[in-house]
Amino acid sequence: MKNIILSIEGMTCSACSSGLEKYLNKQNGIINASVNLVMANATIDYDESILTQEKIEKYVKQAGFTSAGIFKEFKTEKQSKTEKIEFIVFTILAIIMMYISMGHMIKIPVPSIFDPHQNPIIYTITLLVLTISFLVYGFDILKNGYKNLIHKIPNMDTLVAIGVISSFLYSIYGMYMILKGNHNYTMELYFESSAIVIYFIKLGRYLDRISKDRTKEAIQKLVEITPNEATIEINGIEEKVTLDEIKKGTMVICKPGEKIAVDGEIVEGKAYLDEAFITGESKPISKTIGAKVIAGSLNYNGYIKYKAEKIGKESTVSEIVRLVIQATNTKAPIAKIADKISGYFVPIVIIIAIITFIAYLLLGLGTSNAIITFVTILVVACPCSLGLATPLAIVVSEGLCASNGILVKKSEILENASKTNTIVFDKTGTLTYGKLKISKIYNYSKLDDNQIIELAGSIEAKTTHPIGKAFIDYMEDNKIQKLEVNNFEEISGHGILGEIDNQKIILGNNKIVLKYNIENKYIEDEKNLTKQGNSIIYVIIDNQIVALIGVNDIIRENAREVIQKLNEKNIETIMLTGDAKETAEKIGNELGISKIISNVLPVEKADMIKTLKTEKKVVMMCGDGINDSPALANADIGVSVKSGTDIAMDSSDVILTKNDLNSILKLINISEKTIRNIKQNLFWAFFYNLLMIPIAIGVLKPLGIYINPMLASLAMVFSSLTVIINALRLKRTKLT
Repeated sequence: MKNIILSIEGMTCSACSSGLEKYLNKQNGIINASVNLVMANATIDYDESILTQEKIEKYVKQAGFTSAGIFKEFKTEKQSKTEKIEFIVFTILAIIMMYISMGHMIKIPVPSIFDPHQNPIIYTITLLVLTISFLVYGFDILKNGYKNLIHKIPNMDTLVAIGVISSFLYSIYGMYMILKGNHNYTMELYFESSAIVIYFIKLGRYLDRISKDRTKEAIQKLVEITPNEATIEINGIEEKVTLDEIKKGTMVICKPGEKIAVDGEIVEGKAYLDEAFITGESKPISKTIGAKVIAGSLNYNGYIKYKAEKIGKESTVSEIVRLVIQATNTKAPIAKIADKISGYFVPIVIIIAIITFIAYLLLGLGTSNAIITFVTILVVACPCSLGLATPLAIVVSEGLCASNGILVKKSEILENASKTNTIVFDKTGTLTYGKLKISKIYNYSKLDDNQIIELAGSIEAKTTHPIGKAFIDYMEDNKIQKLEVNNFEEISGHGILGEIDNQKIILGNNKIVLKYNIENKYIEDEKNLTKQGNSIIYVIIDNQIVALIGVNDIIRENAREVIQKLNEKNIETIMLTGDAKETAEKIGNELGISKIISNVLPVEKADMIKTLKTEKKVVMMCGDGINDSPALANADIGVSVKSGTDIAMDSSDVILTKNDLNSILKLINISEKTIRNIKQNLFWAFFYNLLMIPIAIGVLKPLGIYINPMLASLAMVFSSLTVIINALRLKRTKLT
């Protein structure tokens, strides 16, 4: 299976996106297709043995749309100068047309040459010429409407096209009668309806594009983090280049006040770098030789030279942007409901309009009234607001999450997070910083403490577990050298082993002692260490316990506050750890966690998550993404706390790049407000159509309440803008 994201042109409403999505999903070789109206792209999983990009693009064309190739790095589209001038010109023409066609109705003086009673033929021809100019202006609407009708995926353009053409043709007939001498038809002309409807549609789309770009500003800011140029060194000579010219292995120079251009590793120099946009660390971080640097970081005060490692789409920032865009291209369950409704909406509106037209004729209400009512129904029924209700809110929320260091991989997470009633935490590296230190060594051998650490630390250095880092730090502080290790092996949930100088050395908790049936005379020492909140490491050489090492950790600064707020929300908090009961309970009770489960293996963690889900609980699992992978995968929402540089390798649903547990509260808060916003949008979209379609039919005419096509098109624009403005309110969400 292969994945591709294509830029799509020609989509104007939800009926377009849902129609294209249905059409693509019917094609042989396409496994799954998801079309995003707001981002104007299609994410497609396909069988590469059956299809190619070229074939998929042909399917897009057959559906009545255009593929603009692979979706490029995110960019907002600014209105062109030509488009602005064109819009201003037609605004002036619209005012002129309204003045000529309606001035006499509202007692505004109109030059006699344009008076329908004094000069009906000049009046009619003037309106015809102006209307033709608007038909040319809106030719894209008419063309798309016709194409989508032919391809059996009618959309908003189809409704507008049918209405405008119907009104125009009837007016042409009226013009023919006027030229024959029947001047009564000057009051039966609806050229202005055709023209002004197109103008208001264009106005709506012009404003839509501006507003939609505002919904994507947070993502755009991520893209703009990296500089456009960088200084590289070639044979000792400095040279300014664009980012595209930097290759892997290139030596890049960063001076004070400049930004890091690409991800890499420092080979010369020292500097303080601001990485707040990724890590959330408010203070600049000291970086020296061997340290990793992230593109977009600001160099405060040093001169450094670094080797480029991740360039272009491989960089951390690009990976974040990719994940955010990927998330916006998935559909939340609530969005699928709206898409399904909008897919049936347009055909139903056309049927309603036709039935009303026939009914007007049968009731003897006149052809003119029948035509205008027919056009009004088609124009006023707007599937746009319905289709925009969910994706706009999702795009704004995804950007809001990203700007707060919360990377959400699927938009359905933004819906489900608000339903969470149970959060399971790993201990080490999640509730604590994972910056372990060796606090106590019980030495039962003839070796001194440093020799014990030399053996144990050399093996621990082979792991990625935080405990291993504690040994490495101890060795560096005490200038202890690592020894060569052979036959290294990790025993999941128990410990590790390896050989040094033909000695078999085993490291682990009390479970490893039981696994190898080793006599343990040091239970009391273990109890003393666990009471003090230590994790336990037995050092076993040739099946004999030679030392017992206690390693402890520091609780995260805001962990207590986060747990307290979760408890206030009636969300059950559970600690799930492989640590000893005493250690787990000490930390858990200190934090105020509801339930503490200790001494569990990684596989048992996953089983515990499954058990919680069978109890009808919506479970969020928060871990470090290493030993917790099975549990993260089985939770309804898997959340990993890790650094930004590990993003591409992470398999959880949500990544907290700022290593801040408060981000969990922010995620739940954003989710709650997003769902509320979507429901508001859907309500107003449905309410608008339920209200306006009956008015357009003429149900309230006896009460003096009715609309014409021009007012209908203006109401349609207002409906879409209401949804957009409401979605933009999410940008002002307070997360504290």
